[in-house]
Amino acid sequence: MALLAVALWGCAAEQVKKVEENPYPTDYRGKIVTQLRLQLLDPSGIRDAFIAEPVLKPRGAVTRYIACMRFDAKDGRGGPYKGSKEYAAFFYAGQLTQVIDATREMCDNSVYQPFPELEKL
Repeated sequence: MALLAVALWGCAAEQVKKVEENPYPTDYRGKIVTQLRLQLLDPSGIRDAFIAEPVLKPRGAVTRYIACMRFDAKDGRGGPYKGSKEYAAFFYAGQLTQVIDATREMCDNSVYQPFPELEKL
């Protein structure tokens, strides 16, 4: 019985696949647009939007793909624009997990390019 249990456990262990934590995120722009549409108080009227391609960066004890972006958005109450601000999008297993206010260290040396998809919200 013990040998049978060990054999079955071995088969089950082979079937469990380890998740690849850091594949390059495909369609990262589309995923970010979808998330920001839900997350921003007023996603309309975004201007001066720029994004940097995802780059592997350490975050605490782990390394993740992080895409930095910078844009100017309204305050959410129909008020004036708040001024350009940087955000960081984090990916795990190729999926967007969160978009947060970026610290200076997160987005240092980012190479920005226009992000017109975000401006069309």
